[in-house]
Amino acid sequence: MAAFTARSIEHAKADPSKRLELPDSALPGFYLVIQPSGAKSWAVRYRAAGKPRKYTLGPYPRLSLGDARESARKALQAVSEGRDPAGEKATAQIEQAAVVNMRFGTVAADFITRYAKPRNRTWRQTEVFLTEGDLSPWQGKDIRTIGRREILNAIDAVVERGATIHANRLFAALRRFYAWTVERGVLEVSPMAGLKPPSPEIARDRVLTDDELVAIWKAAEEIGKPFGQAVQILILTGQRRSEVLEADWREFDFLASTWTLPRERAKNDRAHVVALAPRAVSILSALPRIGKEPRFVFTTNGKTPFSGVSKAHDRLNRLAAAKMPEGQILAPWRLHDLRRTFASGCARLGVPVHVVEKALNHTSGTFGGIVGVYQRHDFADERRRAMELWAAHLDGLVSGVAKVVRLERRAS
Repeated sequence: MAAFTARSIEHAKADPSKRLELPDSALPGFYLVIQPSGAKSWAVRYRAAGKPRKYTLGPYPRLSLGDARESARKALQAVSEGRDPAGEKATAQIEQAAVVNMRFGTVAADFITRYAKPRNRTWRQTEVFLTEGDLSPWQGKDIRTIGRREILNAIDAVVERGATIHANRLFAALRRFYAWTVERGVLEVSPMAGLKPPSPEIARDRVLTDDELVAIWKAAEEIGKPFGQAVQILILTGQRRSEVLEADWREFDFLASTWTLPRERAKNDRAHVVALAPRAVSILSALPRIGKEPRFVFTTNGKTPFSGVSKAHDRLNRLAAAKMPEGQILAPWRLHDLRRTFASGCARLGVPVHVVEKALNHTSGTFGGIVGVYQRHDFADERRRAMELWAAHLDGLVSGVAKVVRLERRAS
């Protein structure tokens, strides 16, 4: 072939049976490569250390003839100086890949896949802490360049906006993550070493009043599927937020009125059977089963559990505040407070504490230590009666009958 021209390159034809390499007579070693598919690219062929080498310059037409010829001249000049352009390119690609693999976001994703997801049922929360929000600016950074000062600045910023508990959770996620990077040999030393949690945590004792509980129940009815019903199940059963929101249809037996939490979803790694009161069964049975093979109970897409909890809770809170009796306000509360309210409410109704603890799947308290080893009675009948008693009490509160009964008793 003669010296390349823009026209000759444009009209060069492919051979469907084989790859073609057409030489440029004006620059020995410079080739146009044409694949059987018709795709064209530029390459330089030369010898280094006595062996034939090929250096790919790039595809045509993204790389024009003029630019490709100039790149070829530079590569051949490097060869004349005893260098190996193809080898240098391969080394650069390896180094670049190493840099990419050391990006904070890449290492964090590896941590979630290899460590958090297999071991921790709250891995999604850890994933959010490490890949979104406060640490979003870190995702493209080399993890080796993120030191103690940057970590403290990020955590301090969370504290300064008033989210002290969130700051503690972020701190815990980072501490475990960086410990894992040391274990895996990604880093030699954790920048979290010696750091203390940013804020002291005070055990919460928030228990909702009857009026607050009624307001939240009615607001949940107004919000509707799926979050409203999830809140009602939280109120009725006292189970943990993640256990309810990630509930799987396969865990329910509506004929037996039971919900069996497998051990991998239970916080204490112990399977747990929740007795369902008729009201709970009614609420759950009325929910649509979404997807070709329905799995998640509380979902909007059938593929993942409901995830817009923060915004949904804000809306629920606004609606519930408007439903409070005149002159009363709805104090700040969290979904976990519903669990504490369940326990307190059952105690008010005369349910023994050991039955409440079994209903909540607690392994501490009255079942801690040696008692937990030898006490294997599951109090199934007592737990079912407790659930039904609590549900009946809620029905009374919502309908107003319970208030009338208390007033009548007080009057008598």
